[in-house]
Amino acid sequence: MTKRVLVTGGAGFLGSHLCERLLDNNCEVLCVDNFFTGSRRNITHLLDNKDFELLRHDVTHPLHVEVDEIYNLACPASPIHYQFDPVQTTKTSVMGVINMLGLAKRVKAKILQASTSEVYGDPIVHPQPEEYWGNVNPIGFRSCYDEGKRCAETLIFDYVRQHKIPAKVVRIFNTYGPRMHLKDGRVVSNFVVQALTGCDITIYGDGAQTRSFCYVDDLIEAMMRMMATTPETTGPINIGNPVEFTIRELGELVIELTGSRSRLVFEPLPCDDPKQRQPDIRKAREKLGWEPQIQLRAGLMKTIAYFDELLKKEQPQPA
Repeated sequence: MTKRVLVTGGAGFLGSHLCERLLDNNCEVLCVDNFFTGSRRNITHLLDNKDFELLRHDVTHPLHVEVDEIYNLACPASPIHYQFDPVQTTKTSVMGVINMLGLAKRVKAKILQASTSEVYGDPIVHPQPEEYWGNVNPIGFRSCYDEGKRCAETLIFDYVRQHKIPAKVVRIFNTYGPRMHLKDGRVVSNFVVQALTGCDITIYGDGAQTRSFCYVDDLIEAMMRMMATTPETTGPINIGNPVEFTIRELGELVIELTGSRSRLVFEPLPCDDPKQRQPDIRKAREKLGWEPQIQLRAGLMKTIAYFDELLKKEQPQPA
């Protein structure tokens, strides 16, 4: 029997790639998005597919549909977006997951919660295993996202214990690739757009802080493997690339791959910005048989090609 799958945040960066993969796997897909950070452009090529349905809806309001599986991805994920309306960000994480858990309970659907490495805050344990409880500022500028996602995890596990629903949690580390928002303020998109437009590349701090970058195709594969696990595999499980790069190294690589004349310029580090972020993915290897396959150079080349085409389309055409 064909599975009917709900993807909240389905018109976003990750959600659109997930919708695509699910359709390739012969699923019926209900894509739900309020288009705050999602874009119709991301899913235009799917609209003619008879197994794809698009619904404009905000997950802070209940949703009454019949589905077999739920991927809950709805939430702005970049600081520039989640800090724009921090109260709404928290509501999206907390009320959104309450509504999706209520739906899962009613229709007996399996649910996967897209959590984040931000639950670890500015970590003092490196790399970060799932057992680490984190070092999060509960009242800072990033708290609406960090604490919202932490609370969402709490709700998932309380529903599992209290209502026995089949649920999964993945903690997503830095992910990049085509369909990232042009102005989402995240480091890969920032650097690529700045390099392609000939602007200086802005590095916050001294550039020695580290990140681990996972290409979007690898991430989607891990999420689908997690959804397919047996009920006792609830997680949380870290999903990300364990190969660590400094922000300065990333900037230099983007300049090399774009052939840009951009210079690296340095600005003060934002409040609560983590100094290190690297996933311990031993559980992903053990439980999912998964590890990233696409290395940073190859993934960046695909991402650069996407942004190059996008920027050319958005430039005003000569009369």
